[in-house]
Amino acid sequence: MTIKIAPSMLSADFANLERDLKKVEETGADLLHLDIMDGHFVPNITMGPDQVAQLRKTITIPFDVHLMISEPLKYIDQFADAGADIITVHMESENDIQACIDAIVAKGVKPGLVLSPDTPLSVLEPYLDQIDMILLMGVYPGFGGQSYIKESTEKIKACRKMINGRLIDLEVDGGVNFETIKEIVKAGANVIVSGSCLFKGDMKENMKRFRKIIQE
Repeated sequence: MTIKIAPSMLSADFANLERDLKKVEETGADLLHLDIMDGHFVPNITMGPDQVAQLRKTITIPFDVHLMISEPLKYIDQFADAGADIITVHMESENDIQACIDAIVAKGVKPGLVLSPDTPLSVLEPYLDQIDMILLMGVYPGFGGQSYIKESTEKIKACRKMINGRLIDLEVDGGVNFETIKEIVKAGANVIVSGSCLFKGDMKENMKRFRKIIQE
C-alpha cells in the first residue's frame, strides 16, 4: 500500500505562502491539504475559493480540499472550479450527503467523506461504493496543533476493515507527528496529513524523516 503525505497548509507561514508551498512541492509531497473553515461549522475561518484559485497558480500537486463548513453543497462547484482534485465533506454537515457526492462527481472531482472523532463509522456504509477517500479526524476539527486522540487508532483499524479491499484512500488528519505516524500507518491509514510537524523547521528533512519512519 502506497503511503501518501499531505502537508496541511494551515501550518504554513501565510506571510510567505508562495515560498512555503514551493517547499511542499519540492520535497515530494503527494498532496496539499487545504482546510476550509467557515466560522460556523468550526469556530475558525481560513479561506475561500478565490484564494484556492490563486494557490492553484503556484504549484501543480493535487489539492485535497477539506470542507469544514456547515453547507458544503453551496460551495462545491466553486472549489472544484478553483482547482480542487479531491473534495471531502463532513458527515456532520447540514447538507444531504448524497447530494454533495453527486455534485462533486458532476464536476469531475474525487469525492470523500470526513468523520469527526465522535461520529461512528456506520454512517459511511451507504456511500462506500461511491467515494474515493475517507478522512478520519484524529483531533476535533477547527484548529491546528492539537494532540492526537489515542482512541482514533482503533477507529482507523475498523475503518480499514470496513473498506474491505475497495479503492478508497484512508486519510488521517490531526495530531500526526514523528511519534504518532507509525501507529497511524500501521492501523491502516495510507494518506497522512501533517501540519505543524512538517512546517516547523526544515521541511525537506522533516519529510525525509516521515518517509523513513513509514518505510520502517
